[in-house]
Amino acid sequence: MKVAVYSGSFNPLHRGHEAILRHITRDTQYGLVLMVVTPQNPFKAGDNALSDARERFRQAEEALARHPDIDARACDIELKMEPPQYTIRTLDALKQRHPEDSFTLICGADCLESFPRWKDYTRILLEYGIAVFPRKGYHRGRLKQKLLKENPEYKIELLKMPVIPISSSEIRAGMDSGKDMSKWLM
Repeated sequence: MKVAVYSGSFNPLHRGHEAILRHITRDTQYGLVLMVVTPQNPFKAGDNALSDARERFRQAEEALARHPDIDARACDIELKMEPPQYTIRTLDALKQRHPEDSFTLICGADCLESFPRWKDYTRILLEYGIAVFPRKGYHRGRLKQKLLKENPEYKIELLKMPVIPISSSEIRAGMDSGKDMSKWLM
């Protein structure tokens, strides 16, 4: 089975994440989406705004239970791994557990820009591949071409979907300023 691995802090889980999950499960060739809740992004070490990883995982399970039409599962694999939780280690562990499946990383265009800084990014691009959703302010086509100049064998898919107009950091900022952000939460 083709499995999409959508990894993130999901702090908080919001309507944008829901739209991405719906798109992947309805409009792509993936049989399942694993929503991997990461305890700590290695690039954001010391992020004090991050809520408890187990709580975020519980919230992801609850959100997915409220949306049974989304064929996705919350995955706590990174909560059980020693830090730092590098994506390549997560993908390798998933492949070891399920060798019959193929795994592709789902990420936003903002991640694509910084991808060459990721641990073993060439292995991710060659062995697993990535499917990239649009993010405001990032030109995915140019970023993809830049990586393909480095190696034309990289597996990079650009997901055809609209830009999501909200982010977790914007929701947290709104909450911090006392705004009701509940309409944005998944």
